[in-house]
Amino acid sequence: MNTLEHNRFTASWSSLGRAIGRPRAVLSISAHWYTNATAVTAMSTPRTIHDFYGFPDELFAFEYPAAGAPDVAAAVVESVKPRWVGLDHDSWGLDHGTWSVLAHVFPAADVPVVQLSINALEPFDYHFDLGRRLAPLREHGVFVLGSGNIVHNLGRIAWNQPDHGFDWARRFDEAARDLLATEPGDILKLAEHPDFALAVPTPDHFIPILYFAGLVAEAGATTQPFVDGCALGSLSMTSYAIECGAVDAGAVDEVLERPAPDAPADQTNM
Repeated sequence: MNTLEHNRFTASWSSLGRAIGRPRAVLSISAHWYTNATAVTAMSTPRTIHDFYGFPDELFAFEYPAAGAPDVAAAVVESVKPRWVGLDHDSWGLDHGTWSVLAHVFPAADVPVVQLSINALEPFDYHFDLGRRLAPLREHGVFVLGSGNIVHNLGRIAWNQPDHGFDWARRFDEAARDLLATEPGDILKLAEHPDFALAVPTPDHFIPILYFAGLVAEAGATTQPFVDGCALGSLSMTSYAIECGAVDAGAVDEVLERPAPDAPADQTNM
C-alpha cells in the first residue's frame, strides 16, 4: 500500500531519489523473488508483477514501466564470479518489493531496472558474500536496492497500532541499527539475537539487509537510517542508504506537504 500512500516513509524515499540523482540503472534485491536459484532479470522490457491478493483495484492497475538493462544483468553475472547467477529472459519481471519503493524513488520510471532473485537454498553468509561481490557495480553507476523488512512478522500484526512496534520488534530493529553503525561485517550476528525468531519467522524479508550490509562492509563504511520506525506492531520500516547524499528532514517535510500521488491510469509496459 505504500505505493499509493503518502507518509513519512514514502516521502523519505522520494527525497532519497532527488538526493542521488539519476543512476545508470537499478539493481533490486526484493524479498518477493524468493526461489531455488540465483538469477537476474535480463529482458529489455520487464513486466510489472502484481504478486499479492486482497488489495484495492488501484494497486492491481498500477504499472511501473521501467526498461530493463540486459548489459547490467550481464555485469551482475561477471561481478559475482565464481558464484553462479543465471540470466532470466522471460519468467520474472519487477515485483511489488521493487516497484512499491521505486514508485517514489524514481516515479517517472525512467531509470532501467534489473532484479536479482533471493536463492532460498543458500545460507545467510552466501547472501552477505554476494552483496560484497556486487559492490563494484556501484562504481559504474548502478544503484543497488535491497527491499524487505528487517522485522517482518505478518502473523503478529496489530491493526490498531499503525505507527508503533512491539518491544521485541523495536529491540531487533535497534540491534540491526547498532551493527550497521559500527560493524556491518558482523550483520550475521543478528541470527543469534534473542528476538530473532519473532522478528524473522521466515528469512525472505530479512535477507535483503544482508546484501546491503555486504555493500557497506565492502566500502569500509558504516551507516545510519535515513528514516526509521515500525508499523502495525510487527513490521520495521527503517530504511538505510550508503554514500547517496543526505536526506534531510526539511526535504522530507517539503514532500509531505505535496498532494498524494495518484496511480497513472494508462501506464503500460509496451
